[in-house]
This record gives sequence, structure tokens and C-alpha cells, in this order.
Amino acid sequence: MRDRHSDQLRIQTEALRLLTGLRSRRGSGCLRTGLLRSASPHSESLRAASACCWQVPGQTVCEMGRTSKDKRDVYYRLAKENGWRARSAFKLLQLDEEFQLFQGVTRAVDLCAAPGSWSQVLSQKIGGQGSGHVVAVDLQAMAPLPGVLQIQGDITQLSTAKEIIQHFEGCPADLVVCDGAPDVTGLHDVDEYMQAQLLLAALNIATHVLKPGGCFVAKIFRGRDVTLIYSQLRVFFSTVLCAKPKSSRNSSIEAFAVCKGYDPPEGFLPDLTKPLLDHSYDFNQLDGPTRIIVPFVTCGDLSAYDSDRSYPLDLEDGSEYKYTPPTQPPISPPYQEACTLKKKGRLAKEIRPQDCPISTVDTLPQSLAAPQRHTLLASEVEDSEMNRSP
Repeated sequence: MRDRHSDQLRIQTEALRLLTGLRSRRGSGCLRTGLLRSASPHSESLRAASACCWQVPGQTVCEMGRTSKDKRDVYYRLAKENGWRARSAFKLLQLDEEFQLFQGVTRAVDLCAAPGSWSQVLSQKIGGQGSGHVVAVDLQAMAPLPGVLQIQGDITQLSTAKEIIQHFEGCPADLVVCDGAPDVTGLHDVDEYMQAQLLLAALNIATHVLKPGGCFVAKIFRGRDVTLIYSQLRVFFSTVLCAKPKSSRNSSIEAFAVCKGYDPPEGFLPDLTKPLLDHSYDFNQLDGPTRIIVPFVTCGDLSAYDSDRSYPLDLEDGSEYKYTPPTQPPISPPYQEACTLKKKGRLAKEIRPQDCPISTVDTLPQSLAAPQRHTLLASEVEDSEMNRSP
């Protein structure tokens, strides 16, 4: 029994060393960072995986991190090369290709707009028509964009809706889009609920600023209760579809609710103080044989780039690939304070091998460290036997 427990602790200790990237000291007494060299059958595969990185001829190691991201995500690379602020611009472009969202649109609202890629698309598609207007709303500050009026405000406040209408000189909007999403936790039920609340908040303010017959597009997380959101949207729009653009990763549960033909129920009065999804409307039956099947379509040509595939950096004309920096770096990111503290050396410092006289593994708690063999003395044997006796 003790041998089994010792083996389990030894395996846990070895796994901890592998995860923390520590290499135990050998006969030379030298401690270096890296993967643990051991007889474990997984150590060779881990070492091979860590050494497997993409490298372009003529580039240094410090550039490999940036280049590898370009290679992993082709839409991230294309966004920088085409001047978009984020890869999400391709999602709106592919949605428009499928549903003709911008046809006849002269006034558009972009909710949760930062960093501004969807506002860029809107300004280019409808801003050049002379009378076109685009209003971007977000809690965070956003770098200026030509042809885009910015409002730094909360989409759950009535004052924000009034300011949008004021920018449109009293006219309602033809199109309202929202690509906002909360910080995901990895717990799908929690993430779906939070995203649903954000979508309903966007829908609530859209009822204040959207004209009859207008269009509403918002991000939605596909899940078990997507039919409830679909039923709520069908109360206000004649046509509702869930669409998955080609540029959206297959590994992501995101999709986009494309709602056309804004037609609120008779007697409906927009009110931001009251949340939607209450019991004042008669929803369709959501259980049993009459359960709603939400229409779902995909957008984008089948020959388009696959967002989950890694593409080589070799250019068609044989020229050498050059890294392109982001179009617009964040102007006020939430991690800005941490970066400032790190530059001043006031953030938690990394433990360098030369600063550590002994192995970090040696300082692990006793419960995580490998068990040491201990020879019981005769007196200890007698005491243990006495403790067992009733």
C-alpha cells in the first residue's frame, strides 16, 4: 500500500516538474530551465512538441512568436495586410455577402464596437454614400475612425440611446450590429448565459433606435437554450436566422443572429429599465414535439480560407514574407497597468536560474515532494504497535 502511494506521489512530482518547466540538477550541479529529462515515456514527446515551431528562413528566434501567429490564423494575417483592426471584419463581410445587410442602409449603429473592425466595414460600405452615418458605442475608448461618430457609453442606459438618435438628427437607424462578447470562462453554460444577456441588452437598445423594417445582427453562443433567444427575437423580427461565417473558427460556439424586418408587437413601448425575456409575451412552445428548430446557415464560399487551418507563409510570387504589425494597437487596454509595473520592475519578477541557488523542486511542500524513505527504530515500532491496540 505504501509503495503504491509512493508511486503516485512520484508521478505527481514528475508531472509538476514537467508543467513548471524545471530541469532537475544532475551530476554537474547545474540548474537550467526546460523540460525535465527523465525516463518517462512522455518526456520525449513533450520535448519534441516544444521544439516543433515554425521558422521562416532569414528570421531570428525573437520574431518566431509573431510569425507563428500569422501562420496559425490566416484571417489574423489578412486583417493586418488589408488594414482591418481585427480579423472579425471578415465575419461581417461574409455575413453581408450572404444576406446583403448593407443594401439601402444609410444609418448604422455598431454596439460594443472596440477595437473598431466592424465600424471600419460599415464606414467603407455605407459611409461613402454621402448621407451615410455610422455611430460606434463602447464602454472603452477607441481610436478615431474616419466617418465614424463615437459614443463612450453604456448600452443599457437610456441616455446612450438618446445620444445615438441625436447624432442621426432624430432619424432611426437602418442597421444595428453587435459583435460584443464577455470574457469567456470555459464553462459553456455560464458563457452562453452571459452572452444571451449581452444580446438581449443590445436588442433592448435596438428597439429604441431601429426603424420598422430594419435589420439587427448580434453574436450568439449556440447552446441548449438557443431556442429561447430565437423565440424572443421572433417576437420583434419577421425573419431570424443563425449564421456561421467561414472566418469564425469551427472550434468556437459563436454564431450570429441575423434578424430582418423589425416589427415590434402592437402596443410595445421600448423601456431600457425593463429587461426582455419576461413573461409579458406569448412565446412558442419550447418543449415536446413542437419544440422550435432554429434555422442555421453557413456563410462564405467553400473555397475560402479555413479559419482552423494553418497556412504556410510562402508567397505565390516567391518573395520573402514580411511581418505586418497590427493596424491599430489598443489605446487603453485593461492590462496597461500591469505592463507599466513590469517595465518599472514592480511586478512579480520571474525566477531566473542563476538567481536560484537551489532547485525550486527542492522547495516544494512536503505533500508534493517525493516521499523519503525512513527506517523505523525499534522504539518507534513499539509505539506504533501500542497505538494500534484497543
